[in-house]
Amino acid sequence: MATIYELGLDKNDANHVALSPMTFLARAAEVHPERVAIVDATMRQTWRETDARCRRLASALQARDVGRSDTVAALMPNVPALVEAHFGVPMSGGVLNALNTRLDAATIAFMLAHGEAKVLLVDRELAPLAMDAVERLEHDILVVDVEAEGFEPPAVAALTYEALLAEGDPSFTYGGPDDEWDAICLNYTSGTTGDPKGVVYHHRGAHMNAISNILEWDMPKHPVYLWTLPLFHCNGWCFAWSVAARAGTNVCLRKVDPAAIFEAIREHRVTHYCGAPIVHSMLIDAAPEHGKGIDHPVSAMVAGAAPPAAMIEAMEALGFDLTHVYGLTETYGPAAVCEKHESWAAMSVEERAKLNAQQGVRYHLQQAITVLDPETMTQVPADGETVGEVMFRGNITMKGYLKNPTATQKAFAGGWFHTGDLGVLSPDGYVKIKDRSKDIIISGGENISSLEIEDVLHRHPAVSSVAVVAKPDDKWGETPCAFVELRPGEQTTAEALIAFCKERLSGFKIPRHYVFGPLPRTSTGKVQKFELRDRVDSASAIDK
Repeated sequence: MATIYELGLDKNDANHVALSPMTFLARAAEVHPERVAIVDATMRQTWRETDARCRRLASALQARDVGRSDTVAALMPNVPALVEAHFGVPMSGGVLNALNTRLDAATIAFMLAHGEAKVLLVDRELAPLAMDAVERLEHDILVVDVEAEGFEPPAVAALTYEALLAEGDPSFTYGGPDDEWDAICLNYTSGTTGDPKGVVYHHRGAHMNAISNILEWDMPKHPVYLWTLPLFHCNGWCFAWSVAARAGTNVCLRKVDPAAIFEAIREHRVTHYCGAPIVHSMLIDAAPEHGKGIDHPVSAMVAGAAPPAAMIEAMEALGFDLTHVYGLTETYGPAAVCEKHESWAAMSVEERAKLNAQQGVRYHLQQAITVLDPETMTQVPADGETVGEVMFRGNITMKGYLKNPTATQKAFAGGWFHTGDLGVLSPDGYVKIKDRSKDIIISGGENISSLEIEDVLHRHPAVSSVAVVAKPDDKWGETPCAFVELRPGEQTTAEALIAFCKERLSGFKIPRHYVFGPLPRTSTGKVQKFELRDRVDSASAIDK
């Protein structure tokens, strides 16, 4: 039965527009046309110029038969063209697939084929890798050479990026997506246990996460954002769109180098940057030599593994305000934040660091994050002790996995997105991850959190990074094994670390086996624990 509010009060062009982060670019160009939008070592570009270039890109792609839901892949480091692609490709109706620059050619070829990419934008530095991948494809693809100073032309270049833009119309009109549920981007998971899964984002979710980033970080107008986080990683956690919404400046950085990061912060007076824990650890280690002379506030955002308390303490000592966020590729990057309370300021640095290490609460525009029993789908008690699976629900959650309905249904079982992370709910409702479900160590029937052990070992002054995995044990079933990366110039022993742990951990949790050396990492800085597990299974020499 119709109500009085359903009669003649329908959606129309005047009162309803599909949500899309593309609107942020148009506004920045209209309201702040002469403000600097993008800068790197060789160029400076205003929002007026950026808007025109993105419109040219969209127009040129359409003229080359890119339309709704056609995939345009990009293989580039954090360069201006990749910022532009985050607008130009969706404005053409296409779907942007920003590829991980550290993958091998076979994996890239799989992604190009699986996503049915029509176009591949390639930074000249990565041309050999791209050509290797393209030669493996069974379908035709237009390769576009994105010029890069200091690098020779690639062996195969059908078209240069600047020539492609010259084909386009700077007055191209973009009317928005046909539907805000339309795909905007395609991102692939790491694929450590099989082929990578293609995670599909929609315009609505990208719009909402970009705005949530601003709200969680209290980003003011005209922030200066440094691209230390790869733009290919969850589309830079949606920050290309967040920066446009605030008419800020994108400072592009071709590679992560601590000296270059500190120099960029000083030169451009960078106000915000993001990174995995390894990036912050690198800055902490390099700060004595390169970190001097920064006299303005800097906001840093960290995600990935839970940052150890020692890292939070060190960043605070450096003068950087660290915000801890949590999410996955399937949630557009961060979709939860450890929101700080005024009362925390009166606590000791150590107490404050422990609180800041929580995964926290939902982003403003995400509906929910909680911890559920995955079997009954009921919420665990908020006692900080009962372990369940961390789950999300809301608009900042992927459409699903491309061409994989089985995995999509499994991920959304029970009306929640299943993260695979194990956590607890504190009495105040904050979520705290205890471990990945596959990383819990079961020793003598007791569950041991690898993250708890890692947090303790991170506090040792000689330790830069650490990863703990299960080692098979005839008596206990499993025992913790610690892989330890030391700070430059520092030394320690397994015996010293055991003694250190004895003061801070229950006896059954203390690792008795240690391996010293660099940790294997993904391109986004996450430690590849599956590789460490292989080393544990095959190496008896690790016993100390």
